[in-house]
Amino acid sequence: MSANEAAGDDVRMWLVERTYSDDEQNMVILTYATPDGERYFRKERALTSFTDVRDTTAAVDAGASNVGAVEDPGDRERYAAEATRMARAHDPDDVI
Repeated sequence: MSANEAAGDDVRMWLVERTYSDDEQNMVILTYATPDGERYFRKERALTSFTDVRDTTAAVDAGASNVGAVEDPGDRERYAAEATRMARAHDPDDVI
């Protein structure tokens, strides 16, 4: 399986960005992208949680219907570079 393939209709996405929400306190936004930078997937997480620890992994397999297109050429280039770097440096299940 290549760095961009996943099981079924899922798309392998690599962590490219971690930002803190301006609108919500204690929220982190994780952005994952394909190695070509063309598609992205976002997850929002509360920094404080009463549930078990939820690790942030190097990659996720996102459902194709939950993946968006990266419209901005600058973002596409940046996402491609970082997703490629992550895919080369980490296994998908590595905790980041």
